[in-house]
Amino acid sequence: MFSREEASRIKEEFWTTFGQYMKPVPSADFLSVNWINYNTGLKDVFFRMDTKRKSAVIAITMEHRDPEIQELFFEQFLQLKTLLHAELEEEWAWELNVPDENAKIISQIYKELPGKSVFNRDLWSDLISFFKPRIIALDAFWENAKYAFDGLR
Repeated sequence: MFSREEASRIKEEFWTTFGQYMKPVPSADFLSVNWINYNTGLKDVFFRMDTKRKSAVIAITMEHRDPEIQELFFEQFLQLKTLLHAELEEEWAWELNVPDENAKIISQIYKELPGKSVFNRDLWSDLISFFKPRIIALDAFWENAKYAFDGLR
């Protein structure tokens, strides 16, 4: 087991490594992008990547405080589901109004990689290989889909 401080340091090292690996990769519109803290430009809608003790997750999260507004965002993503899955070249899980690890109600569209721990440095290449094509695909999807959300800004 790792202490809280050591676990935090290892995660920080992983995300620094990932950020350096992704730095030369341009966005779909050929601009520089902060892949780790991807800015959708849409309040309360995030592209999140997370490493847990025994898995990795990449997600689109809708975190508006009002569950009805979350549902509007979720429904808009549902309208774009075929486009999203085509860009990702895989299907993701969809959850409406579920509690996150802090008991905050969110909606999310996500893909999980089980059995891979950020605390095992030998698996970092697996984690990078999981995150990289998916965050790039999310960016390509968002380049076309973001305009569908203009009415919800």
